[in-house]
Amino acid sequence: MNLLTFGLILTGVLLNAAAQLLLKTGTNAVGAFEFTRANIIPIGFKLATQWPIIGGLSCYVISVVVWILGLSRVDVSIAYPMLSLGYVVNLFAAHYFFGEPLTGQKLLAVTIIIIGVALLAKS
Repeated sequence: MNLLTFGLILTGVLLNAAAQLLLKTGTNAVGAFEFTRANIIPIGFKLATQWPIIGGLSCYVISVVVWILGLSRVDVSIAYPMLSLGYVVNLFAAHYFFGEPLTGQKLLAVTIIIIGVALLAKS
């Protein structure tokens, strides 16, 4: 995998991770809600008008374009596992932005992910 291809794949992963963080920010702004038939429209509108959710969905759209460019240059058996780097990014970002706990088990899991992705990238 050359540097351009790796850059495209990594950009797609980072945009996908950013989308998750923005969606979480948007849902935090709305707060917990019960999903019922009576509130589908009001809650749907409230969610759809949150700027972080709009930004998150935009990141998804851009990430798909970048991802397609990356897939055109590398085998899917190499590219797809790279998406797991999003778990690594989001683990630390969620800890920093949302105060989610970093446990030893989570840190061990992301270490295994990083080792696996590094092995794949070298193949």
